Amino acid sequence: MSGDHPMLPSMPHVDPRPPSAQSQPLDRIYGLLKLVVATTALILVIWLLHEVLVVVFAAALLAVILHGIADLLQRLTKLPYWAALVIVVLTLISLIIGLGFVAGPGLSDEVVKLRQALTEQTRGLHDRLAQTQWGKLILEQVPAQAGGDRTGSVPGVPTGLAGSVAGALGSAFGLFGALAVVLIAGIYLAAAPSSYANGILRLVAVRYRSRARDLLVVAGTTLWAWSAGQALDMLVVGIVSFLGLWFIGVPLALVLGVLAGLMNFVPYIGAIIGAIPAVIIAFSVGSSQGLEVLALYAVLQAFEGYVMAPMIQNRAVHLPPGLTILSQTFFGVALGIPGLIFATPITAALLAVMQKATPPLAEHDKVGAA
Repeated sequence: MSGDHPMLPSMPHVDPRPPSAQSQPLDRIYGLLKLVVATTALILVIWLLHEVLVVVFAAALLAVILHGIADLLQRLTKLPYWAALVIVVLTLISLIIGLGFVAGPGLSDEVVKLRQALTEQTRGLHDRLAQTQWGKLILEQVPAQAGGDRTGSVPGVPTGLAGSVAGALGSAFGLFGALAVVLIAGIYLAAAPSSYANGILRLVAVRYRSRARDLLVVAGTTLWAWSAGQALDMLVVGIVSFLGLWFIGVPLALVLGVLAGLMNFVPYIGAIIGAIPAVIIAFSVGSSQGLEVLALYAVLQAFEGYVMAPMIQNRAVHLPPGLTILSQTFFGVALGIPGLIFATPITAALLAVMQKATPPLAEHDKVGAA
């Protein structure tokens, strides 16, 4: 029939979008998969090599400190950098050796006395708690390694001196071997920091090298500022603790002051740990001395936390207290005691790198903005 039309072949469906738009969902899925794989691989590497990474970070932190002091000496004296670094290293070694010869025997005796006093006070506290029902309940929850009655190995709590060292360092070399590695590696890193930094940058894609260089510089500058500020904070806390304990009449005031200063390397938690031995020893002398030491450390920590530390942080690096405590919890669980010790400088460096790598928030994007 004239009205009939022949069958037209069916035309294939053609996506009107350009090829680039068609591939965007696949590109996003591929990018997400790459991110997931990279993150998983990074977490796995950190979990498998966390003991080595702690030693590497400790060496890098020491190198930053040595480099900062040597650079400051070079600017003051106009000496070559290598000469300034040699002077700094020899001076630090001489101070350590001299302190060992001059104060070593006395400090060793005081440390032994402190350990004996703490052991006696712990036993006395255990006996007093064991006389009450609620005290027995407390002792049943405290592991035997910490003076309680709970027997058996507790996950995460090493047994004995060797176990404590292994848990703290996680290294086959032990305490002195790990310290030697950190010291030697730190000196070598401080001697030629640009060579090692440039070696790291060569592993970065060319288009990202400028950005990576800026982030490395920010991380190193932040670690130096944090170290300088924390060293001043530790020095003040140690001196004030020693003078206050000596004035109150607490035995072993020198070693307790040194311990308080060293423990203050770990903000907040370290201050509490450093105060516990002094309080125990003071109460062994008398109740009034114990209360005076409690008041001393309460005032000292309030001054350090609300006055001195903020003043230092304004010139160095600012870490919110909540973030500091959370980072100590995270790194302490993930890396053990070394993670707890180095949690704050690691967090300070990561925070500085993140702030440098990401654009600042606009006012309308901020929480609480009108």
